Amino acid sequence: MLDAVSLPAGVERVRTTPELTAESVPAGLLQAHRLASAVWGCVRVLDGVVTFVLETTGESRRLVAGEHQVIEPGVAHHVEPQPGAVFLIDFYR
Repeated sequence: MLDAVSLPAGVERVRTTPELTAESVPAGLLQAHRLASAVWGCVRVLDGVVTFVLETTGESRRLVAGEHQVIEPGVAHHVEPQPGAVFLIDFYR
């Protein structure tokens, strides 16, 4: 299950995006994309609703304010922010 994915021990946050909204999210995040090898991500929802979708299986998880989703390296995925959503993405190595 998506909610069971966690960051491995020893990774450190190297970068965080600015706050993103349904209006400001880069188009590339709305379609299939992958993180580089050895790079982990974490979508953190600050307000509203963002759906995280795995491309290979179609599995999705609806995230609400206060929830997060860890993204494994090399896994194809996209996000679907709803109007009013505010979120950011942390990157780890």
